[in-house]
Amino acid sequence: MVEPPATDEGWFVLHEFRSIDWDAWREAPERERERAIEEGESFLRHRELVADAEEGDSAVFSVLGHKADLLSVHFRPTLDDLSAIERRFEETALAAFTDVERSYVSVTEVSGYVSDEYFTGDKADVDAGLRNYIEGKLKPSIPDDEYVSFYPMSKRRGETDNWYDLPFDERADLMAEHGETGKEFAGRISQVIASSVGFDDHEWGVTLFGSDPTDIKDIVYEMRFDEVSSRYGEFGTFYVGRRFPASDLGAYLNGAKVPTSAHDEEPAGHDGHDSEHGHDSEHGDAHAHGERGDAHGHGGDGDDDADDAHGGDDDIRGELADLDIYAGKPHGEDVYATVLYSEVDADDLFEEVEGLRGNFEHYGSHVKTAVYAGRATDRAAVVSIWETASAAETAAGFLSELPGIVARAGEESGFGTMGMFYTVKTEHREDFTGTFDDVGELLAEMDGHVETDLMVNVENADDMFIASQWEAKEDAMAFFRSDAFSETVRWGREVLADRPRHVFLA
Repeated sequence: MVEPPATDEGWFVLHEFRSIDWDAWREAPERERERAIEEGESFLRHRELVADAEEGDSAVFSVLGHKADLLSVHFRPTLDDLSAIERRFEETALAAFTDVERSYVSVTEVSGYVSDEYFTGDKADVDAGLRNYIEGKLKPSIPDDEYVSFYPMSKRRGETDNWYDLPFDERADLMAEHGETGKEFAGRISQVIASSVGFDDHEWGVTLFGSDPTDIKDIVYEMRFDEVSSRYGEFGTFYVGRRFPASDLGAYLNGAKVPTSAHDEEPAGHDGHDSEHGHDSEHGDAHAHGERGDAHGHGGDGDDDADDAHGGDDDIRGELADLDIYAGKPHGEDVYATVLYSEVDADDLFEEVEGLRGNFEHYGSHVKTAVYAGRATDRAAVVSIWETASAAETAAGFLSELPGIVARAGEESGFGTMGMFYTVKTEHREDFTGTFDDVGELLAEMDGHVETDLMVNVENADDMFIASQWEAKEDAMAFFRSDAFSETVRWGREVLADRPRHVFLA
């Protein structure tokens, strides 16, 4: 009897391909399209943040060609989780404008071809590196802003060439050769291979991710020459697309290139005038509910109109640099900050944020999310920092639903808020707050100053956030040029545990 390899399973996977009824979309009243986008964004954002399960991952992709328009990929611990996702989408107004073209159900898997040790010995004794590798296969994450290729495949069971008649050792050697080809694309291609035996029409579903679509073409091409593919592989239909954030759904339906952050395009409804369907997406609401830093002050893919209104982020950062003020790049690269204010008690707000933060931490692009309590105001601030603009936009929309979110004081001002993060040496904490109070008195007398508050991290009293609002850029720069600020900076070098982490201009 031929020996089957042992297997271990992880998350269940749903690939759902939908087409859009473009005729119905164009003919629909504007209010129906607005509702469809709003509910579609909300659904997708909640799935991306895994609000429906203890763990997993989700993403949406635009699909090229006639076979489909949208691809949603969901990883969840149970099939019941995936079933609920399907039904919940059907409850949205967007579902009425779509048809399912194809779906594919599978489960992530590792097999005995990977390691005999993992299956035959005590898993606790398995090398930590191998355990981490297998954990990544069983519970994969979906890369940000990546191209995708999905295809189903099976192993041939022909009269002459039958994969399942081969001895285990021969199959293992062929798979090892196949793996060596794949290693040549390490760092360029990530893949999820999930078993669909008993679940769908083929035996595996293969999902390839890469920042360069030609790498996807090349890896499939080169692997075709491996015997395991050329002799024993049978392939189904291929689909190709690109990931975009839920906040870009309106832009996608409006014909814009997505993700908008990669094409210097504004999401639909955010370009200073009404879009074709007049929709203001939910992450746009975060602007109304508090300030969303996005790329402002970090040199990222920010709002072009905002750059004009604020004099240009790069110009501001250059002026700060001329004054020897650190203005970004805490990790050697720019980050994107989202800041919202709430009237809810900081400790109560933290309980709400803590659950969201656990979901945020599923993503490698998440840097930090924290709650800061105000000293001079009754507001609390939620600060969420990300490595990509699309992730920050997604988080902004979700955070805007927290209780008590309010418009920031002086929102009518022309410049907005400067935010500075300081980590203070514990023994100098009172000295720092006292000096800030002295500087605050000076600020109150300066032209164009609206409000400044020193806010303290509810989890770490040494971590402080200064939110300072001004009517115009030049008003704020006048403070940075002042002798009082220079003296404070010199004094601060003695009491800070680290340099100010960054300055963002919202």
